[in-house]
Amino acid sequence: MADLLTAEAVRDELGGLTGWSGDGTGISRTVELTSFPAAIAVVDRVAGTAEELDHHPDIDIRWRTLTFRCVTHSAGGVTHRDVNLARRIDEIIRGAQ
Repeated sequence: MADLLTAEAVRDELGGLTGWSGDGTGISRTVELTSFPAAIAVVDRVAGTAEELDHHPDIDIRWRTLTFRCVTHSAGGVTHRDVNLARRIDEIIRGAQ
């Protein structure tokens, strides 16, 4: 099982991510894309990355607004797996804007 990050470690990690917030129970980011198809394309790329990492975010789709939430459910909170996934999501979002 992955080790949980402390609240302080989560805060430190969030400082290196774009637009993410949260605490030891989960981290999230909301982003607005230019169109619904652009948003769905980002979701598709994130899905591929999630499969590659075998770690899947919760994704809320509202027209062209996406909210990603990362938490390692099996560990009961945020781990390095969530931070790594968040970094990859950031890269995908940067490439879409």
